[in-house]
Amino acid sequence: MLGPDAWARIVHPDDVGPATAAWAQAREAEGIYETEYRVRRVDGAYRWFLVRGEPVRDAAGRVTRWVGTNTDIDDRKRAAAELEHLAATLEQQVEERTRDRDRMWRLSTDVMLVARFEATIVAVNPAWTALFGWSAAELIGRSFMDLVHPDDAADTAAAASDLSDGATIPRFENRYRHKDGSYRWLSWTAVPDEDFIHAVGRDIQAEKEAAQALARTEEALRQSQKMEAVGQLTGGLAHDFNNLLAGISGSLELMQTRMSQGRLTDIDRYMTAAQGASKRAAALTHRLLAFSRRQTLDPKPTDVNALVNGMEDLIRRTVGPSVHIEVVGAAGLWPALVDPHQLENALLNLCINARDAMPEGGRITIETANKWLDEHGARDRDLAPGQYLSLCVTDTGTGMTSDVIARAFDPFFTTKPIGQGTGLGLSMIYGFARQSGGQVRIYSEVGQGTTMCLYLPRHYGEAETDVRLPDLASAPRAEQGETVLVVDDEPTVRMLVTEVLEDLGYTAIEAADAASGLKVLQSDVRMDLLVTDVGLPGGMNGRQMADAARVNRPDLKVLFITGYAENAAVGNGHLEPGMQVLTKPFVMEVLASRIKELIAAA
Repeated sequence: MLGPDAWARIVHPDDVGPATAAWAQAREAEGIYETEYRVRRVDGAYRWFLVRGEPVRDAAGRVTRWVGTNTDIDDRKRAAAELEHLAATLEQQVEERTRDRDRMWRLSTDVMLVARFEATIVAVNPAWTALFGWSAAELIGRSFMDLVHPDDAADTAAAASDLSDGATIPRFENRYRHKDGSYRWLSWTAVPDEDFIHAVGRDIQAEKEAAQALARTEEALRQSQKMEAVGQLTGGLAHDFNNLLAGISGSLELMQTRMSQGRLTDIDRYMTAAQGASKRAAALTHRLLAFSRRQTLDPKPTDVNALVNGMEDLIRRTVGPSVHIEVVGAAGLWPALVDPHQLENALLNLCINARDAMPEGGRITIETANKWLDEHGARDRDLAPGQYLSLCVTDTGTGMTSDVIARAFDPFFTTKPIGQGTGLGLSMIYGFARQSGGQVRIYSEVGQGTTMCLYLPRHYGEAETDVRLPDLASAPRAEQGETVLVVDDEPTVRMLVTEVLEDLGYTAIEAADAASGLKVLQSDVRMDLLVTDVGLPGGMNGRQMADAARVNRPDLKVLFITGYAENAAVGNGHLEPGMQVLTKPFVMEVLASRIKELIAAA
């Protein structure tokens, strides 16, 4: 057994005193001895032991010896020490985070809110006072819906309902009322727990105002660009129109003068000049309408090779002898469903542009081809995949820079001097191609020339053959009693159409607006055909009048005549059987043939 000195040498010096005192106390009281101390191992390390001893007594009750145990509790002591340290550290972390939370609550410039799900405010941070002027006492116990802008109330209530269902709102914007009555935009992040909504709102009023200012600036820029475009338009378009009007008005004045003098020999010449100028003016307005995609097209299955061949002589005369024309038509070219007159106009414009790009002369190649565009090819041309035919005009001229190519289809953009071009030619071609379901593309290199390609959807069927219209003298005559109602708010148009009808033997009735026309149509007067403008005054357009008339006259034939026909005005481009459209200005023999065709179809 170890003696006191030996025992003291193996027990940790800090534990010798407490252990000795506990042993002395137990011996004195002759009671249980229990203490803990650390015992040194051979390697010098210490381990904790629990020491317990009980006295053993003889028959007389005297303590004769002590019996006890030494239990190694080092692992338990270490675990307890670690647990105690962890508890202390955790408490410290909780305390620090609570202080951080309180500091953020007090110092944050974002408004913070705790509210019940029915919208009652439970707590707010001081930022509410700084941002909105409300004190915490004025807000706590109040419904936050009282502060929400009326226009945002429904969306805010829906968001609160989502929170009550357990959803998290990562971003939600609404306006809250300042104490002075104004409103500010907030962007909220909100999460629910079992009892409350916890939300943080960031002030985004400055961002909203900046966005509104940017929108106003962009609108001002768009308006400026519109005015710039109008300015560019006036140079070329007004010049062209004034020249055309001068030709028309001058020819009419000279016709009047010669007729008053009895000199009728020159009248045909002046009449031809006036008609030519009016046709060129009509072509100019058609360019404007085609650019805006409001031109009333008359698409037909068209043999593009035949169309090009039919225009070849006209193109040669137009471009002059210094330009060589070569036509390469693809064999077996598919038909295209397209307005042939607009396609002729587009082709002529492309050839004129090509000529102007070759001031010293050169070569123009007109080429057609079948094109099957896959996903990649169609995407490059901004088209749907499928079958198309191409009509390309290639010149050997100066070519285009990338900047010019980028703006080539812009309205009124032109590289020609003022008075020599309106900048509508390519815009018209682009509008016509897109309205026809196709596309136009430019391929060009400076100094190497330019290729302009029209892509048109294939028509599955046969192309129509060209049928020449008779002149007015040989136009079909009316049958006995056939009656036509003419409705147009322009008196000159009504007069001209009525006189043509009467010359052809029809009974013509005139009306200046839809209401007057509808009264005639709802009467018992015989009516074989309605000829009406699409745009009419008085709140009812020509299509609406025709539809109303067909309630009592279901078989009524209708010919719409219009110089500005939005597709919606005639039913989104869908005409019912017995309805046709004729675009102003029109040739009188075309009008006569359309009238006879519609009436004969009955």
